[in-house]
Amino acid sequence: MNQHSLAPDDLPPSQVTYLDEMLLKNLDEVIGKHFYANCNRIIQVLLSNCQWCIKTNSRAVILIILCPDREMYWHIFNAMPELSKKLKLFSQRAIIRLCPPINKGIPWEFRVSEVSADRDWLT
Repeated sequence: MNQHSLAPDDLPPSQVTYLDEMLLKNLDEVIGKHFYANCNRIIQVLLSNCQWCIKTNSRAVILIILCPDREMYWHIFNAMPELSKKLKLFSQRAIIRLCPPINKGIPWEFRVSEVSADRDWLT
């Protein structure tokens, strides 16, 4: 559809308002609470030992996990299939961004559609 054929009131806003930002923040928090509640106890413990949040944008739901140390990074990495399965409940196009400890490497991003339940999903 050509945007010029729409009435000005039907066009998206040219600027994001404070209310838009607050609604998006609320959406992120609610999705995060529901995601966490849907995880099993093991995943909840792993997440509780990391800093994590949900961010949404026009393209995807993004789970961002910042691991405090390499051991926790390894545990979270091994839990990727389960995390992916739970995140798919919110969006088939969701992304998991796994961040190693600060100054210990670069973050990895995985689309939940790329992660399988197979133990060797990354190879």
